[in-house]
Amino acid sequence: MKANLILVANIGSTSFKFRLFEMPSERVLARGGVERIGDAESLYQFRVDGEPERTGLAVIPDHEAAIAFVEKELGGFSHLAAVGFKPVGARDVSGTQWMDERVLAAMEEFNTLFPAHNPPCIAGVRLFNKRYPSLPCIGTFETAFYDDLPTAKTRYAVPLEWESKYGIRRYGFHGASHRYVTQRCAELRGAENLRIISCHLGGSSSIAAVRDGKAVDSSWGMTPQSGLPQNNRVGDFDCFALIYLARDLGLGLDAVEHALTTCSGLQGMSCLATGDVRDILLAAAAGNEEARVALDVFTGAIRKFIGQFLVEMNGADVIVFTAGIAENNAWLREKICADLDFCGLEIDAEANAMASAHEAVISTARSKIEVRVIPTNEELVIARAVWAKLTHHH
Repeated sequence: MKANLILVANIGSTSFKFRLFEMPSERVLARGGVERIGDAESLYQFRVDGEPERTGLAVIPDHEAAIAFVEKELGGFSHLAAVGFKPVGARDVSGTQWMDERVLAAMEEFNTLFPAHNPPCIAGVRLFNKRYPSLPCIGTFETAFYDDLPTAKTRYAVPLEWESKYGIRRYGFHGASHRYVTQRCAELRGAENLRIISCHLGGSSSIAAVRDGKAVDSSWGMTPQSGLPQNNRVGDFDCFALIYLARDLGLGLDAVEHALTTCSGLQGMSCLATGDVRDILLAAAAGNEEARVALDVFTGAIRKFIGQFLVEMNGADVIVFTAGIAENNAWLREKICADLDFCGLEIDAEANAMASAHEAVISTARSKIEVRVIPTNEELVIARAVWAKLTHHH
């Protein structure tokens, strides 16, 4: 088999998901992965092109075992051209990179900023490098889409020395997702010069302002703990409230960090055991007032950034909804787009109700701003970047 296969690996703290692409045709030959790694029984799922899906349980104690399991299922990794990764962030490193020790060390410097993302990704890359030393590992950072942001959009109002010396500045994340849907939107519209507001709403959520295919602003701050309220993470929060809780009220830094990163967001506001929007919608419909307010806070924050980006770009041509919550939730899309007649936005209620996890236009024909649902494909963006790096290198 020709070495034109890219395995895109998505490594979480207890999961290893993958897609196998044939390049440059972009055909998906296989997809699947392992979840609940380290439990008494792990769940696996494989779909090979042209074959029925296989699911089952297996004993998979760690990520190394998970990688070996996937390798066996795919008939070995010797025919791969490279493995692609989607690392979140690193100190002074972005773009598409060979995942060598220099890059991994730069990621480790930011472990405190990305506690849920960086450690498992770094460990996963090291496992691949150890097990298959001749197999290239290439990563496209989630920050890459924002590498050309104007300085005014990345600068915090702190002593300038903090930026130059310590790297304290705003970044942007969900880069692969925002890149995919804005490129796809341009394809569907047959136009490059578009002002797009891209709303990635999922377990974690963000909004990007994109002009002519380039990001010009983002809802994110320095870390994925900022911007919109997330599933169980805080989003934007006054740093002095943190100091007050940790120091004056005696909660301590570790306890406050834990609360802000794991028990906040939609879960914290709704007092439910989960931050899953589906559960919160059900609770709100059943009369749970805290769940209703949590949804109001969430949609209000989304509308705040849409308003900001409408001002920054002097309007918008398209608003795109993508990722799990946005693709599957007509009620939420309608609530976010309500009462925007000042800018000529008008939702087609019937089209919106029908649109679920497939490409659709949900605005009326006379709406001045088009509203679309475009399911995201982050893995394809990674595969394209890895293939470009390989072919350029050779």
